[in-house]
Amino acid sequence: MLKNILIIGAGGFIGSVLRYLTQVASGKILSLSFPVGTFIVNILGCFIIGVVYALSEKNNFLTTEMRLFLAVGFCGGFTTFSTFSNDNLILLKDSQLAFLFFNIFGSVILGVAAVYLGIIAVKTFL
Repeated sequence: MLKNILIIGAGGFIGSVLRYLTQVASGKILSLSFPVGTFIVNILGCFIIGVVYALSEKNNFLTTEMRLFLAVGFCGGFTTFSTFSNDNLILLKDSQLAFLFFNIFGSVILGVAAVYLGIIAVKTFL
C-alpha cells in the first residue's frame, strides 16, 4: 500500500508541476479572459489518460504500478476539474457567458473525443 501511495504521489507531483507550467506559459502567450491553460490541460489530460488505459488493456503493456503512476498520479495531478469548475464560476460572475459555455461544452465534448483518440492512437500504432 505504501509503495502505491508513493508511486501515485510521485506521478501527482510531476503532473501538478506540469499543469502549473502549462498555465503560466499559456497565460504569457495568450492574454485572454478565457482560462486557456486549464482548457489545454483538461483536453491533453483526457488524451493521456485514454492512452494510458488503452496501453493497460493491450497485452498488459503497462504494469499496475505504471498505470497507477500515470493515470492516478500524473493525470490526477495534471488535470484540473476543480480549477475548471472555479474558472467557470469566475466567468459566470464576470458575465463572460460565451466563454463560460465554450469552456464547459468544449472541455466535455473535446475531452471525450480526446480520450477516444488516445485509445484509437494506441490501437492503431501499437
